[in-house]
Amino acid sequence: MKAPALMLQGTGSDVGKSLLVAGLGRLFARRGLSVRPFKPQNMSNNAAVTADGGEIGRAQALQARACFLEPSVDMNPVLIKPQTDFGAQIIVHGKIFGDACAKDYLDLKSKLLPKVMESYNRLAEGCDLVLIEGAGSPAEVNLRKSDIANMGFAQAADVPVVLLGDIDRGGVIASIVGTWELLNSDERDRLKGFIINKFRGDISLFDGGIEAIVERTGLNGFGTIPFFHQARQLPAEDAIDLGAHGHRQDAKIKIVVPVFSRISNFDDFDPLAAEPDVEVSFVYGGKALPGDADLVILPGTKSTLGDLAFLRTQGWDIDILAHHRRGGAVLGICGGYQMLGRTLADPDGIEGAPGEAPGLGLLDVDTVLGGDKRLVAVSGTELPSNETIDGYEMHVGTTTGPATKRPMLRLQSGEDGALSEDGLTAGCYVHGLFARDPFRHAFLTRLREREASGLSYEAMLEDILDAFADHLQTHLDIDGLLALARGENRT
Repeated sequence: MKAPALMLQGTGSDVGKSLLVAGLGRLFARRGLSVRPFKPQNMSNNAAVTADGGEIGRAQALQARACFLEPSVDMNPVLIKPQTDFGAQIIVHGKIFGDACAKDYLDLKSKLLPKVMESYNRLAEGCDLVLIEGAGSPAEVNLRKSDIANMGFAQAADVPVVLLGDIDRGGVIASIVGTWELLNSDERDRLKGFIINKFRGDISLFDGGIEAIVERTGLNGFGTIPFFHQARQLPAEDAIDLGAHGHRQDAKIKIVVPVFSRISNFDDFDPLAAEPDVEVSFVYGGKALPGDADLVILPGTKSTLGDLAFLRTQGWDIDILAHHRRGGAVLGICGGYQMLGRTLADPDGIEGAPGEAPGLGLLDVDTVLGGDKRLVAVSGTELPSNETIDGYEMHVGTTTGPATKRPMLRLQSGEDGALSEDGLTAGCYVHGLFARDPFRHAFLTRLREREASGLSYEAMLEDILDAFADHLQTHLDIDGLLALARGENRT
């Protein structure tokens, strides 16, 4: 028997859908319900590896954690990973399905709906509740044909929908009423209510706004959520929140991360940014990398050759080499590691047009992209510190060369990464390695002598999820939402 389900759609992107599903998941799971998160289609280069060797959106991994579950490919059956301005890699059930431009993908969606429903039906068996996250907005009428992300899925799965609006960005009344106006009659019937998110100040001042929305749409208001500042410390889905990082007056250690055009898995740096004496600065194109950094980290990317060219266009190669000459440390993770070598080649066009380019030359290695994508959780030891690390690999290609004889990591599966002879430059393929507290402290102490902060990163995430669940319990009609999912009438 299929479980009760509720779908949360938004008036647009980044209105808080992902976090709301995570918070509700934690809240209902603490009540003793078996809750499972689901997102039919996601577009993000911030991904996570599942235990069965697939990949899903990072947000669904966080939602699984909130529900006390291990992530599964069924929680996000279709993942779109942009590689260029016009094309993307399509991941289905955790594996590469193929590449498509935007127009081709519109034609492909109808073929993907059965695969989406296959995952949903598996997920909806044997649990008490499925919380479903939409993508973007259901009011994007130009994308409505063969929709699998919002109302198209809701109708196929026969689930009720609640609409989420972000008042912090302004125009929330117009966005909710406008969304309702753009839906057809069947979709309006499926839309049962709305929630206002990210309110600052006296909530009673918006009573008139709630009344206006109800009067024009007939929808039920399920509550208004005050702004929850700690949300910025949770892994983000697909947008770097500069408000969560940036300048710290009392920082002892300064880390700089250049933002590639196709940056991926940037939540690798969240544990570093959570340290009270560390400043993590994300630098966008058009700006030079600061000259006073202790460490420059080259992050992962979905288009390594493309972003190596992007890096050079920004002049960041000059900044990085100057930083290195001053004795500054450099770390590359995944695609960033590949860029640090002598050469980088993509002969088969795995990540775009076939090609080859010289790397930055800070590590004596060469990389050739090709072969099957490696998707696996890993654990082992960081050799310079002899501290335990764990994380995951998500890459294509093989890196070889003399510097690999000085590996950065020793994993259960073998050695990984490389170190320069002077020890200032390092690279590896492992994402997520900074979450371990002892290793993170040892790594930072190599940059500057410091006292351990006492931060327990994993415990901090759990505390934030619990605090957000409490926040939702206070400000939402939780029983009403659960009754809606169960198909119960409440007066």
